[in-house]
Amino acid sequence: MDRHLAMETFVRVMDTGSFSSAARQMQIGQPAVSKAVAQLEEWLGVRLLLRSTRSLTPTEAGQNFYVRAKRALEEAEEAVLAARGAGCGLTGKLRVATSVCFGRLHIMPRLSGFLEKHPELEIEMLLDDRPINLVEEGVDVAFRSGGLENSTLVARKIGEARKLVMATPKYFEEHGEPKSPGELMAHQTVIYAAEGGGTSWTFRQGSVETSVVVGGRLRVTAAEGLREAVFAHLGLAITSEWTFAPELAAGIVRPVLLDWDLPTLELRAVFPTGRMASAKTREFVSFVESCIPARDYAPLRALASV
Repeated sequence: MDRHLAMETFVRVMDTGSFSSAARQMQIGQPAVSKAVAQLEEWLGVRLLLRSTRSLTPTEAGQNFYVRAKRALEEAEEAVLAARGAGCGLTGKLRVATSVCFGRLHIMPRLSGFLEKHPELEIEMLLDDRPINLVEEGVDVAFRSGGLENSTLVARKIGEARKLVMATPKYFEEHGEPKSPGELMAHQTVIYAAEGGGTSWTFRQGSVETSVVVGGRLRVTAAEGLREAVFAHLGLAITSEWTFAPELAAGIVRPVLLDWDLPTLELRAVFPTGRMASAKTREFVSFVESCIPARDYAPLRALASV
């Protein structure tokens, strides 16, 4: 029995919750997974899992072994990387999850440089706007904005974006430019609730606070749809500056009401519960952090005054 492989197999079973899911991630047959766990139990002389037709439940010994085995596997990976030296780059596979829009606009354009720096590293990008289960999908790190639905996840804030009111210059030419939050009620707004807010927004200016309920005939469930609707001059958008970063810089989309503040949007690197971040995961998080646009509002104010 390959003890290292058997430990890795058991950890995969615990992480995914089933033999079949572990088999898919490891790209081996389910019988091989079952055999490896059985051999591990025989070698240890204890039962690690209680099996039923519907679920797998770790025994007390199984839970204790899982925590230590997982730590040992991660430390072994760290030891290999340290022995090879930082100059050799990172190796293996890295599974990353992020929203379609953020991945396309901010990660993909700069990814070639990261891959050139680490030629032996393979990255699988899961571009999905839904909050997927990191353990079931075998994700090493996810990048999520807004609030976290699962409070047990390990997360680290890596960036913050301002939310802005914006539209195309053509839209403003045809419908006028709002000079105060209250005037937004006379405009069409493309409703996008994924980042919070939806139709109800609270603006602040110093000690003054005002709440506005905007109206819109179009609602979208993905940032890509929001972008296309704004480009088609269908209405205003109230969303993070990251969603339209290239177009804001180019003047294709113009911000208004910059003297009023909206709640900011935080971006977090999220890790599966109980898993230590590997060296390649930490390096990729640092890379994504460097991809986040700088919060420089002077150019935006210049655009807003055009």
